[in-house]
Amino acid sequence: MSNLKPKPMTFYYQTSSWSSQPQITDEALKLWNHIVQKKNWRIVQLPNGFYQTEYKDPNCDCNPEKDTCCEKWIDVTRRETIEGAESAIDASINHYEKKLAHIRGPQVVKTFK
Repeated sequence: MSNLKPKPMTFYYQTSSWSSQPQITDEALKLWNHIVQKKNWRIVQLPNGFYQTEYKDPNCDCNPEKDTCCEKWIDVTRRETIEGAESAIDASINHYEKKLAHIRGPQVVKTFK
């Protein structure tokens, strides 16, 4: 028989409060909220036959319903098919929706009584 007594195991870990996480700038938050709305996207066909996805510049002040000013669009990616371009837009929207959900913080998924 051994005279050794088992020692209790101790787990060391560090936690941080949610508010100590790096904060997203207001500009980034404005952009993400803008990008997740599909109405702010478009697909254009380029002279070489490819399709380019673009989102409307969130800092553009023009109102096409009242003005005839040019809208500013920011190109994002190019695809060979229109279906591929729309799929890329949907993937971008999904990506930024997840980022926005993360910013809202931890969500309760189960409680106990």
